[in-house]
Amino acid sequence: MTSMVQQNTGPEEARSTSPANGAEPSLWRRLQKYRRKRVKKFGKRLIRVTLSDFFQKQSLVSTEPFVDPAEIPQLMELEKHWRVVRAELEEILKFREAIPGFQDISPDQRHLATEKNWRTFVLYGFGRKIEENCKQAPETTRLMEQIPGIRTVWFSILAPHYHIPEHRGVSRAMLVSHLALIIPGDGSECRIRVHDQTRNWREGKVLIFDDNYLHEVWNDSGKERVVLFMNLDRPMRFWGRQVHALFLFLLQFSAFYKEPAANLKKFAHRFAAAKNDSSTTDV
Repeated sequence: MTSMVQQNTGPEEARSTSPANGAEPSLWRRLQKYRRKRVKKFGKRLIRVTLSDFFQKQSLVSTEPFVDPAEIPQLMELEKHWRVVRAELEEILKFREAIPGFQDISPDQRHLATEKNWRTFVLYGFGRKIEENCKQAPETTRLMEQIPGIRTVWFSILAPHYHIPEHRGVSRAMLVSHLALIIPGDGSECRIRVHDQTRNWREGKVLIFDDNYLHEVWNDSGKERVVLFMNLDRPMRFWGRQVHALFLFLLQFSAFYKEPAANLKKFAHRFAAAKNDSSTTDV
């Protein structure tokens, strides 16, 4: 996952910047937003242009758009237990209205996610375990903890008839893996295009791709599509691993990292509260 955050000034904030309240906060906010936009643009360009070829040469697995799951055998273990993961997902989906949209976690993703069309229930975000959410899926969490290099894990819930526009991740040093859990019909109406290749999901099967390529997703069916989304370190040689580790270390001090991390805690607490309220009502 490559999530970044921008702050947006809403109507209430705009009214608070009248001369009576002073214009400085609004001006400072605009300068922060401009600075962050420029830093983000420069950072993306630096990573993609300068480091992309380096990470590609350091890779120990295929650098094609899709990677054969057999090249990362630890992920294949998930296929044996996919029904256990799906069972925990189904319990979580009983409270789907408490599951945030992707853009609620990371407002920078408004161009990809609107309203509740792409919900995300996050177990691991930015290398950190979201304890409250992991308690809702203990077996899934246990399976994830056996896989080295996991950075982000979430249940990715795509609404019927929704299209995630073309976009790309930031760093070739990571790969994305999907464990297909709920795929409507025969799967033909749900597909992902990565660069010049298109694939369909199959329930219980792992799909791995390099999100540094341009990619987009469709759910043309009338039902939800759900996968377990995992961001993991690409297997690389020594220097590739060291440069990637340095990049991740520096990233944790940025708003790119801090603000979504704070949002994750807030929404995890809200979900737990919604579930507890439901249990109290049932009693």
